[in-house]
Amino acid sequence: MTCAALIVAAGRGTRAGGDMPKQWQALAGARVIDWTLSAFRAAPEIDHIIIVLHPDDIKSYIAPDGIDVTAGGATRAASVRAGLEALEARGITRVLVHDVARPCVTPSLIARVIAALEHGPAAAPAVPVSDALWTVEDARVTGTRDRTGLYRAQTPQGFHFDTILAAHRAHAAENKPDPADDVAVARAAGLDVMVLPGDETNLKITHPPDFKRAEAQLRGAMDIRIGNGYDVHRFGPGDHVMLCGVKIPHERGLQGHSDADVGLHALCDAIYGALAEGDIGRHFPPSDPQWKGMESHVFLRHAVQLASEKGYKISNLDITLVCEHPKIGPHSAQMQAALAQITGLEAGRISVKATTSERLGFTGREEGIAALATAALVAS
Repeated sequence: MTCAALIVAAGRGTRAGGDMPKQWQALAGARVIDWTLSAFRAAPEIDHIIIVLHPDDIKSYIAPDGIDVTAGGATRAASVRAGLEALEARGITRVLVHDVARPCVTPSLIARVIAALEHGPAAAPAVPVSDALWTVEDARVTGTRDRTGLYRAQTPQGFHFDTILAAHRAHAAENKPDPADDVAVARAAGLDVMVLPGDETNLKITHPPDFKRAEAQLRGAMDIRIGNGYDVHRFGPGDHVMLCGVKIPHERGLQGHSDADVGLHALCDAIYGALAEGDIGRHFPPSDPQWKGMESHVFLRHAVQLASEKGYKISNLDITLVCEHPKIGPHSAQMQAALAQITGLEAGRISVKATTSERLGFTGREEGIAALATAALVAS
């Protein structure tokens, strides 16, 4: 058995909106056609793939290696027939016809359709209609329809190659109206079509909102990472402290190997923690003299860059500074702006706040400052 996939991509898809046909529009980091092809290329049962394109698109499209392209016709049925005839000399015994506008098709559904062809000449996935059906006139309900036995058709629709090619040729010779799909062509030729369970996720892009629905399916479950950071620096000699990238006058300074910005250090640890990348000491060891006196924004920029390299964007940052003095409130907006400049986030995604420890512990005795931070990362 040799199985081919025939991807119908010759339509103009004007209902989907945009300034180009829907198959060429961007979707979750690729184009609609790229996602569809990827699913069939990942199906080991598929031996050959052919794409049927609009004649205007053929010259500009560079097909991936091993994929053929042919020109479609004025109707969907004509395009499918053109694809079938282009495959005729290749020894194909099974063919799956699929709409390019169903980019969420899975290799498992493809395999199930092919397996069903062992038991009959045609098979197609479908989903039973579960919603109530109304008839409507002038935006008012005028009646209902029984949904018993009604199914929503999907693709890929699978066929024994010779039988569906003969069915399409007979349909064209009889000059019949354009059919709804290839199952209609098969039934008109007397073929028995087996129905198998479809996938709710195998949606078809028809209208603009469908792009968002498809993107949600293709991106899968949202990958969210949360990290916490905690740091402490003691007071020592000095005339200022660095907190969240802002120089604040104070009668004492914070002690540390770098500039001792306790706020930035806690934020770094929160991001590294979300990435399962240890803490700031792993990336910038205090034993290494090159980091002596280093401004801590260097560390935070590194953490942000590492998140990006691993495929994450920072959704928001939240930091709490714990100290009696200096007072943080008058400087919080400036800190927020500094953090936005360092990280590239909008200021509205960064929270800077402070609290005291009610004169308890080392912060209450004004021996140092502590900082707690949380970072939320989302796969980009």
